[in-house]
Amino acid sequence: MKKVLIAILLLAAVGSGAYYFFGKGDSKNKNEKPRAIELGENSGAFNQSYQKLLTAYYNLKDALVASDTIKANAASKELLGYSDSLRISEIKDDSTGVIKETAKTFTGTISGSANALIKESTLEAKRKEFEMISDALYTLTQTVRYGGEKIYYQYCPMAFNNKGAYWLSNQPVIRNPYFGDEMLECGEVKDSLDFGTN
Repeated sequence: MKKVLIAILLLAAVGSGAYYFFGKGDSKNKNEKPRAIELGENSGAFNQSYQKLLTAYYNLKDALVASDTIKANAASKELLGYSDSLRISEIKDDSTGVIKETAKTFTGTISGSANALIKESTLEAKRKEFEMISDALYTLTQTVRYGGEKIYYQYCPMAFNNKGAYWLSNQPVIRNPYFGDEMLECGEVKDSLDFGTN
């Protein structure tokens, strides 16, 4: 249901005729790689709150790499708090309000999955919620064009019975949160986000 809502919001934004999640809507070349929203630099307050969100996420990732459910629950609780308190009102250059509303949708997804992760009893179920958090956080980072540290978007093709799953890292080295010690280095960097240099 959440993915359907996100898709509807994205389609609504693309239809409105301004700058969107993927750049200008009047692209002549259909094969162009999607671009993120063209925003100015966000406020220091926003970047600080976003850094706290990312740090909590990385703590959760590291707990899952270590297959430590107690640490994963603690990190997920911290992530939930930072997601709920993200300074969305501090996002700049959003005259239509679409970026802020979209950010609220993705932070809602992150909060919901973080809360669900805490309640899950098995490591596998926690990792499934982590996958949804990772997908939402990646798109949120693109949407708001967070200008802090470089973020690596990593992928393991063997996660969840070869369905594959992504996660974010603050370093290019692979430490797989879906397998931990079983296949610690299984995966590759698929993309990186570094809006601080634009």
